[in-house]
Amino acid sequence: MNAYLDISPEVREALAAGKPVVALESTIISHGMPYPKNVETALLVEQTIRENGAVPATIAIIGGRLKAGLSASEIEYLGKAGRGVAKASRRDLPALVARGADGATTVTTTMMIAHMAGIRIFATGGIGGVHRGAETSMDISADLEELAQTPVMVVCAGAKSILDLGLTLEYLETKGVPVIGYGTEELPAFYTRKSGFSVDYRVDSPEELAAMFKAQREMGYRGGMLVTNPIPEEYAMDKAVIDAAIEQALKEATEQGVHGKETTPFLLSRVVELTGGDSLKSNIQLVLNNARLAAKTAAALQ
Repeated sequence: MNAYLDISPEVREALAAGKPVVALESTIISHGMPYPKNVETALLVEQTIRENGAVPATIAIIGGRLKAGLSASEIEYLGKAGRGVAKASRRDLPALVARGADGATTVTTTMMIAHMAGIRIFATGGIGGVHRGAETSMDISADLEELAQTPVMVVCAGAKSILDLGLTLEYLETKGVPVIGYGTEELPAFYTRKSGFSVDYRVDSPEELAAMFKAQREMGYRGGMLVTNPIPEEYAMDKAVIDAAIEQALKEATEQGVHGKETTPFLLSRVVELTGGDSLKSNIQLVLNNARLAAKTAAALQ
């Protein structure tokens, strides 16, 4: 057991009994949505996982402790604190732990802490990736490196559409990360169901996903698996509308000198504003959709 890790009693009991557990990130709470919608959504996602046969384990750093499984009051605390809580990637963990500080986990750090705790499946909204213009900025999310080295299945709605999706797929291919489409042969683009880019394999049931991940683990693969699950049709956004909002947000980010870990929260926040809140509604629905699939796959894996 990692000396800095606290596993909640519910999650600990579930793992000991061989019950399915699904990890959840906390950056979506602190940096992804405004209060109180962030807390309402986090609790709804946990409820959705329970309704689909698994135990939720929301992950964060609180008081310098790595937490696998949060209480409702801890989720409320993160939601109210918002961006006052550090957005914690791999490079931030030593400082946050040593200083006894708080941190909201990204895809990267959620994967890390889930693996420490023995949790094998993680549901999120969308992963980070290669940012547009990365050929000069070198802005590439640590999520891609984590997928290459940590054996956790990540269920998402594809890479965030603010990114360069083609280069993101190329990077994942180089790192040997399987990119699986759930019910699709085309990479979903977060707010929309299609991107024009192909996934590696199509899978049509949680049982098949579980079998594929089981085979990967038993062969001793070092890295993880990326499952891309399209947003439900009724909540998908019009591609022209979302693309226009993204282009405007990217232009403003460049003009304002936004860079590094602040880029994604800035862009997503501006897209919400530019779409009159429609992108936030879509975001919530795609997270719930991913939680359902992750819970069913975790149950099948057990």
